[in-house]
Amino acid sequence: MSRHTQVEDPEQAGKEAPANRTRPDLDDATVEAVGRLSEALEWVERARGALYEFHQLCGHADLTLGAAISQLEEAGHPRTAALVRGRLHGRNVLDGRWTFQIVEEYDDLYYHSFVDVDEEVRRRLTGGERHVHEARMKARERARAGRDLWGPGA
Repeated sequence: MSRHTQVEDPEQAGKEAPANRTRPDLDDATVEAVGRLSEALEWVERARGALYEFHQLCGHADLTLGAAISQLEEAGHPRTAALVRGRLHGRNVLDGRWTFQIVEEYDDLYYHSFVDVDEEVRRRLTGGERHVHEARMKARERARAGRDLWGPGA
């Protein structure tokens, strides 16, 4: 399916305009359902981002902790440095796992499956087209405002 259609305006000859992605051949209920699935995937993407942020925050904290341990040693507090190292440095954040393992497990067990299912549903129901629901919303709102539905600019 082509994402562009040839422009009819002679001044725009040779330029491609975005195709109408509203898929008028699809019923509203299907578009709503596929849109809702894609919305769920967007929330999964946000959760994944939060996991990566958690991973990076914990990693940064551990590196900072290592620096603090070194500074305690350099300041003449080897026993205190050993206490901190022994109780905190290099600990698992969950039983048996560091944060990279949590991210990998989330990706392998949940995230990739979610992406695959979303793609399969879109392939089956929208010909693989993404954001049909949003394209319809754009067309409605631009039409109400008297704007060219798919043209460039505001």
